[in-house]
Amino acid sequence: MDANNRVIQLCIAGTQAEFQHNIEEAAALYEQAWKIQTCDYEACIAAHYMARHQKDPKVEFDWNQRALEHAFACEDDSVNPFLPSLYLNMGKSYERLGDQDSAQKYYAKASQLGLSHQIELE
Repeated sequence: MDANNRVIQLCIAGTQAEFQHNIEEAAALYEQAWKIQTCDYEACIAAHYMARHQKDPKVEFDWNQRALEHAFACEDDSVNPFLPSLYLNMGKSYERLGDQDSAQKYYAKASQLGLSHQIELE
């Protein structure tokens, strides 16, 4: 990731706010990142972070899906290192929506790229 990119800087600042339990500040920083994104790479990153604190599982799913769509629209491989996390988050979104089969498909994609996760059994 390009640490000089303003969208990336805002997402890093948002993550730092999260670590300090300032969730509202983090959400505001992620929203600002989304508003200033100018390309698919930036949109992918910003949408990924926008999904993080959505209370509504459908809204979270929509943001995760948007992040993945922008990742696939990138004309280079700049988001490739990010794909396992995107797949994992899509799986988690499907899981929260009750679609275990789709969740497992995305967990398998993440696993194929080196990031393993299992469906949480109740």
